[in-house]
Amino acid sequence: MIVSIQPSVIKGEIIAPASKSSMQRACAAALARKGKSIISNPGTSNDDKAALSIIKNLGADWEFEDGVLTIESEGVKPVTSEINCGESGLSIRMFSPIVALSDQQITINGGGSLATRPMDFFDEVLPQLQVEIDSKDGKLPLKIKGPLRPENITIDGSLSSQFLTGLLMAYAVSDAGGKSITVRNLKSKPYIDLTLKVMEDFGLNVPINRNYESFYFAAQSNEATNKTINYTVEGDWSGGAFLLVAGAIAGEITIKGLDVFSTQADKAILQALISSEAKISIEEKQIVIGPAKLKAFHFDATDCPDLFPPLVALAAYCEGTTVIEGVTRLAHKESNRGLTLQEEFKKMGVEIELQNDIMLVKGNSIVKGATTHSHRDHRIAMACAVAGLKGDGETIIEEAEAISKSYPDFYEHIKSLGASVSLINKQLN
Repeated sequence: MIVSIQPSVIKGEIIAPASKSSMQRACAAALARKGKSIISNPGTSNDDKAALSIIKNLGADWEFEDGVLTIESEGVKPVTSEINCGESGLSIRMFSPIVALSDQQITINGGGSLATRPMDFFDEVLPQLQVEIDSKDGKLPLKIKGPLRPENITIDGSLSSQFLTGLLMAYAVSDAGGKSITVRNLKSKPYIDLTLKVMEDFGLNVPINRNYESFYFAAQSNEATNKTINYTVEGDWSGGAFLLVAGAIAGEITIKGLDVFSTQADKAILQALISSEAKISIEEKQIVIGPAKLKAFHFDATDCPDLFPPLVALAAYCEGTTVIEGVTRLAHKESNRGLTLQEEFKKMGVEIELQNDIMLVKGNSIVKGATTHSHRDHRIAMACAVAGLKGDGETIIEEAEAISKSYPDFYEHIKSLGASVSLINKQLN
């Protein structure tokens, strides 16, 4: 799909999409526990659909009715010998330890960039938990056979916190009393806060967090078993960040549905917007944001690397050179985002330098309309679209359908705010 973005002035009110980070964790927790879980505001992205497919294949029953998702589970009881994680990095990293709760051999597969992402973490860790694993030199497919037996282990948290999320979920429904998971160099700590909060909301055994260096599981009787859980999926700060940046550069808008008290890492976009001196009013129920004379800022995105694309779109319109830390976190995303952002924004006349872990974005008073490519990366597609809202001409995004991974309604949402968005040879309705 090819999408055209014309320079536009936006205004109006929009509700942020559902958080796939919250939704996928809720699906995993609902599977792992026993009983009924009722989930409001469920997500509909491709990653969310992958999570629903996984829990169904692992034994949970679910149905959508009137915008509510009901999941019933008796724990992990696979009904097939294979699960497919689509292109969801969170799903494969989170569900693999949960799959290992079963004594049945399960093949775990995926598509797109997952085929090249390193999964040797599991080759190193799962055997310590008496789990058999066979991989393709640390790549997909993975063949896993449990049951997982919790032990005191030490893991490396530098690549992604998502591996730890899966282990915490699996330990929570195992006999993990008295066991600890020790973590070296944990990145993206706010995402672990979200994991622990979801575990608490679903009545799972929540470990004691010892300064993010170890997580200790006390013995717990499963009092929450078979009780009905009601959970509401949060609004998505990752997708909402693109809406906020769009408002900061292209017109005053009001965004609802984002919890300012959320543990989501990407809530930190507010810090960047404030540092850039965007016109912003933050209230409990809504955020109002509009254009101002933007200034370059310094931001550490090590714990929130998914913010790099919207931050670059913002920095493109800031006076001066913006410094963003955390580039080393970008190599194993849907694309190598440091290089991809550099390549695509160069087409738009924005110079980006990469210096080890630092990205320097040189703001430009004129951002050019250009033909860009998503590299099949949802966040690159959205970053180019947002930057194009105030470009000096038409911006074209090739393979624009990549947004379906996390925010399938993105183009419709910015169009509803007044953005001129169209499919090539076919206008969006």
